[in-house]
Amino acid sequence: MGEQGRAAALVKRFGVAPIINAGGPNTLHAGSRPRDEVLAAMVEAAGLFFRMDELVLRAGEMIAAAVGAEAATVTAGAGSGLTLQSAAAITRGDPEKIARLPDTRRMPNELIIQRRHRFVYDHLYLTPGAKFVEVGDASGCVPDELEAAITDRTVGLIHLESSFKQGGSVPLPTLAEIAHRHDLPVLCDAASRLPPRSNLTKFLDEGADLVSFSGGKAVRGPQSTGILLGTKEWVEWARLNNAPNATVGRAMKVSREEIVGLVAAVEAFVAVDEAAEMAEYREQMQMIVDRISDIPGLRAVVEHNFDHVMPHAVAYLTPAWRGPSRETIHARLLAGTPRIYVSIFGVSDEIYVDPLNIQPGELEIVAQRFEEELRAAAAEG
Repeated sequence: MGEQGRAAALVKRFGVAPIINAGGPNTLHAGSRPRDEVLAAMVEAAGLFFRMDELVLRAGEMIAAAVGAEAATVTAGAGSGLTLQSAAAITRGDPEKIARLPDTRRMPNELIIQRRHRFVYDHLYLTPGAKFVEVGDASGCVPDELEAAITDRTVGLIHLESSFKQGGSVPLPTLAEIAHRHDLPVLCDAASRLPPRSNLTKFLDEGADLVSFSGGKAVRGPQSTGILLGTKEWVEWARLNNAPNATVGRAMKVSREEIVGLVAAVEAFVAVDEAAEMAEYREQMQMIVDRISDIPGLRAVVEHNFDHVMPHAVAYLTPAWRGPSRETIHARLLAGTPRIYVSIFGVSDEIYVDPLNIQPGELEIVAQRFEEELRAAAAEG
């Protein structure tokens, strides 16, 4: 039985119709497609056994060397990286505190976060027993507000790098200067900020002590892995709170197959010619834009900016649009044959195609179905 036959047999067995993922590597739609090198490494590791603490340490060294960071460790997705950042800030390597988490009674446990950096996943920082001190307001935050919020209960300052982040906040270098003057760490969530690959060290260079990235988005490692980068001291303090130790991070296990797969993914990711990669994605997305640009009420463009970390084909529903909502179009594509996922994350008037997970032979299918649905929707107006 060939690869297509095995896939068809799996679909029949589970009875869950697969999708063409043209909306990007989000967890709800199964992340990203692992690189061939990753799958091969995972199969090789499955037949071997290691002392997991030794494997974790060596994998961290290899990842740090590949990306040019001082230190690294593997986490169970970027989300667990946030929990480990927080645990490190609370415990600073103290074995008695590590053993007590998430019980933080009678120990400093406050993390300062700007109101405009609040986001849907920030509760993961609270898992080891931390509490938030929110500063600023809906209009933003200034350095004096951060400074005034620091007390003897403060253990760290949070910085978000994401499309969730709103303007008007204190920039990372300024926040880091304030934090370090008080001997406090800067904890950075940059889960989805790859590419560009330069971000692997940019936020560290700007003063962050710990930075979390997803291992299963553009890096295309195992979906449930994450990368935690930082200084040697802070990465080690985070690692001490993680599995395989009997700690608050014990449930955040990463298997030997995933660890080895992530190392393979990172090494492959940093070896890619990013300019050539982006040029190829841009050409693919321009083909889609060219097919829909004449549809009444739409503005179709290729976007490659902070909110679109790689070239995306974006259809904006303008004030002249008379068709159904983007939610309706999104649902119709998912209900069709084949099922196609496009993204409606982001500003309220856009629908976009992300090239990362479009596999060979799927681009024309995506372009045709996207065009068909948009033309049919426009005709309803």
